[in-house]
Amino acid sequence: MKQVISLKDVTGLKSSGAKTFTAPADAIVTPSAKDFLRSIGVAIQFDGTAPATAPAKPDGDGYYGGPASPTTPQWKPEHVRLFNSPEAQRIKEHIVSVSHRLWKREYVDGNGGNVSVRIGPNEVLCTPTLVSKGIMRVEDICMVDIEGAQIAGTAKRTSEIFLHLEIMKANPKARSCVHAHPPHATAFAITGAQVPPCMIPEMEVLVGTVAKAQYETPGTKAFAETVLPYCKDHNCILLQNHGVITWNEDLEKAYWFMEIVDAYCRTVVIASHLGAPFTHIPNSKIGDLLKIKQTLGLPDERTGLKEADYCACEFRPGVVCTNPDESSASAPDLDAVVKIVTEEVMKALSK
Repeated sequence: MKQVISLKDVTGLKSSGAKTFTAPADAIVTPSAKDFLRSIGVAIQFDGTAPATAPAKPDGDGYYGGPASPTTPQWKPEHVRLFNSPEAQRIKEHIVSVSHRLWKREYVDGNGGNVSVRIGPNEVLCTPTLVSKGIMRVEDICMVDIEGAQIAGTAKRTSEIFLHLEIMKANPKARSCVHAHPPHATAFAITGAQVPPCMIPEMEVLVGTVAKAQYETPGTKAFAETVLPYCKDHNCILLQNHGVITWNEDLEKAYWFMEIVDAYCRTVVIASHLGAPFTHIPNSKIGDLLKIKQTLGLPDERTGLKEADYCACEFRPGVVCTNPDESSASAPDLDAVVKIVTEEVMKALSK
């Protein structure tokens, strides 16, 4: 009977320093064992043959940045050590846990969404491309440098990692990012409606106002840069016609923000069908919540504004809230509209 070599049989090589793993000529090495050996730079040698090296990785994925992974099958030793360290293992497990929860909450479908954690000054762990978050494994996690080039891992990194990296570079506190497509928040992203503020205290303290980034093709440099105006004063951004990205120093909190914003948007959508007007938290009380927020070290674009401007967007079903400068530039001349309608009504009555 042929010997089957599984992941369990080779994990001890990580600390041994061995460069080659020798197996019987007719042995079967499972894919997970092969992936693990490749990730730690160990070649497989079957009795009577030369060591087998991993195939060259692709040059790129057609998106912004350098190659998805180097053309050489061997990663740099310092990257391999960090990638296989106990700290990296703990973070990988957390990334997988968050990925599974995103899928269970129906915030992602297919292979959508991505998660990242900055583990060093120039190193970021992230989810791979074309893998469902519902079946994500620790072995699937990749590592890239701060410019997006893959430096460890057997699976190919997501092309949308550049969105995460732009946030991380712009805001040192953004060490963990979660991108998903939660249905209720994404509904606001595809309608252009602003997520209304000042209705639920938890939303005000933990998320606050939600920025809106303009649409660009996902995976491109232009797409990654759409979030730059909002990285300092927000921890949640709607990506127009796409989804949501949230971030924090801690991955768990970044995930919390995704849950909070979608639950809030869902509540607003449900309430809009009740036929009753919305009530808002008074501006003076919003000031109290902003003080709590400051003690938690969370950003809010309303810090320093006058109290009267805390809740400038009054949400009504079917109404899109805009900033004052936007509305003044694009709003129709209401007097002219009234005049036209009045004239048409008078014409009809005179017939």
